Amino acid sequence: MKLKIWFLETRPQFLLLSVILVIYGSSVAFYHCYFNFSDFLIALIGLVALHIAVNVINDYYDYKSGIDLATKRTPFSGGSGVLPSGALKPEEVYRFGILCFIFGLLIGIYFLIVKGILLAPIIIIGAISVYFYTTHLAKLMLGEIFAGLGLGTLPVLGSYFVQTGFYSLQALIASIPPGILTNNLLLLNEFPDYEADKKAGRKNFVIALGKEKAVKLYSALTLITYAFIAIATILKLMPSTALISFLTFPTALKAIKGAQKYYNDIEKLIPALACNVKVVLGTQLLLALGYVLGKII
Repeated sequence: MKLKIWFLETRPQFLLLSVILVIYGSSVAFYHCYFNFSDFLIALIGLVALHIAVNVINDYYDYKSGIDLATKRTPFSGGSGVLPSGALKPEEVYRFGILCFIFGLLIGIYFLIVKGILLAPIIIIGAISVYFYTTHLAKLMLGEIFAGLGLGTLPVLGSYFVQTGFYSLQALIASIPPGILTNNLLLLNEFPDYEADKKAGRKNFVIALGKEKAVKLYSALTLITYAFIAIATILKLMPSTALISFLTFPTALKAIKGAQKYYNDIEKLIPALACNVKVVLGTQLLLALGYVLGKII
């Protein structure tokens, strides 16, 4: 029973994102003739540990600030619900988060030693994103940006570097859609938490722009993601097989339509939140498949 509670505290429904990011970054490396399974597996474990850390530490600070007690939870927002239920003590949750943070950081340092110093910027920015997300970044209107970097662009670049030992323009191009998508994941998930976040002193795009303008930003960024992929394939900066990612485009349109219509109604917004998650995960997984197909076809 206790193990199940700890599992729920990690917010496992979101951890698949980390797995897909490492798969995607490694697929880009595979497309360029580099792949080592051991490095792939270690990188995956490290990123999942850091993802758990940011989820758990965020949960702790949201509980301490009262956000978790004031917000209405949905399957995609409002925290794990473990601390408000009293199932775990805040102190032990915080210690667990720090332990995962240190473990993930040690894996990053290992790769820094064996792969090269050029990995340092990714590790440093990643560490800042994990530890200071709730306490500082989310209050400085940097939450969405650092989420897009820490659980989007940087893991793809880092996974690529771990495999190849260098960066490339093609890897940078490949890493941009995940950055936008993860930014959007957080952006739409902030709508149900609007009142609680505002009361707690957070400053995010939804609070700064207002819900109506924030929905327009979400919609624009979603469409920009697909336009970017299309242009990148035309310019041969991505393989043409990356266009398989457009299979999620109808779901993206559903998410946009639902968000524009129900941004003020939490219950009716939930299907749009679900579509958004499918778009974020599905698009990146299909991009990974596109790079693999581009290599073997």
